[in-house]
Amino acid sequence: MHDIRAIRENPDQFDAAMARRGISGASSEILTLDEARRATILRAETAQADQNKASKEVGAAKAKGDETEFERLRALVAEKKAEVAAMQAEAKEMDAKLTEMLSALPNIPLDAVPDGADEDDNVEVRKWGHPRNFSFDPVEHFEIEGVKHGMDFETAAKLSGSRFVVLSGGVVRIHRALAQFMIDTHVEENGLTETWTPVLVRPEMMYGTGQLPKFGEDSYETTNGWWLVPTAEVTLTNIVSDAIVEESYLPRRYVAHTQCFRSEAGSAGKDTAGMLRQHQFEKVEMVSITHPSESHAELDRMTSCAQGILEKLGLAYRTVVLCVGDMGFGARQTHDIEVWLPGQNTYREISSCSVCGDFQARRMNARFRPEGGGKPEFLHTLNGSGLAVGRCLIAVLENGQQADGSVDLPEVLHPYLGGKTRLGSDGVLA
Repeated sequence: MHDIRAIRENPDQFDAAMARRGISGASSEILTLDEARRATILRAETAQADQNKASKEVGAAKAKGDETEFERLRALVAEKKAEVAAMQAEAKEMDAKLTEMLSALPNIPLDAVPDGADEDDNVEVRKWGHPRNFSFDPVEHFEIEGVKHGMDFETAAKLSGSRFVVLSGGVVRIHRALAQFMIDTHVEENGLTETWTPVLVRPEMMYGTGQLPKFGEDSYETTNGWWLVPTAEVTLTNIVSDAIVEESYLPRRYVAHTQCFRSEAGSAGKDTAGMLRQHQFEKVEMVSITHPSESHAELDRMTSCAQGILEKLGLAYRTVVLCVGDMGFGARQTHDIEVWLPGQNTYREISSCSVCGDFQARRMNARFRPEGGGKPEFLHTLNGSGLAVGRCLIAVLENGQQADGSVDLPEVLHPYLGGKTRLGSDGVLA
């Protein structure tokens, strides 16, 4: 959500920022409606004052026995009351329309965000590790012999349709181990607070983080009006919705491992093979609630937390800063981390870390009270994957695959697998 006062004070700056997002002349219609709304509120206040004045004079006329003046003033009071009610209703309608217009506009990108139309214009800022040299042609995760035993897409399609998977045996244990390893690392080494939250939320929670109303088709709504979360960003960020916290409360850093659900409405025909893009998946999500002065540094910290998971797993990756054309609706700046997948011979996104500034806080009405006193201010929010568990499973399997169809597993996972070090070509951990 945008600050209407900031738009009033500097419409050219706002338009320039929206133009980078491909939206031209955004302030014109907004300010026209805002001016009409404010004028209506002023007229309602003037009429209210006239009504109050006439109400006082009614009693005086009655006391004097002046029936003619009494009736005139009583009629005037009724007339002004009707005028006030009509104008207040009109102002309320305009206010709702203004909120709708502001809610539909994406966040303002930081100056440091590169211009560009799509992922081809993203800027690489870090590369770690080297893609493994194979003595054979590596295959995608679902083609590895040892994986086939525990990754069943046909049964999942019978149960639920396309873009679902049934995991079993050694594969599902590796999947579980990855999530546990991520949570333990974020809690014990990165200082995040482990949190368990619902996956069903009210629509206002989805609105607060920007999934509604614009992107409703990307998520699933239940018949009773709840929504399945597309990410734990929704629940973790909304912990502070409609709240005023003390400045000493900040920063708050949360991490949660949850099921996530996405309709993938805009990705028809894309990544249909394997489990790269699923309707139901698991993710370890990080959310930070910070003081405005600390949010940019927090983005670098959050990105480092996600990168650290890949480094411990020994997986080569690169980090890119997204251009304006590839950046999400609620972000001011985003770092994407892309892991190397030898089966596709390319880097693929495994984490997206974004700073949102006060954009979500305004939608959620989430504020903090400065330590020195003064008016509460909107806090800043950030979110990032730490990591997408299914995609991490893909990376571990593809990078560890052997010529005989087995998979060597990262050393950091061995304690989570009961000391097992590899997935055999028969799908059994050994």
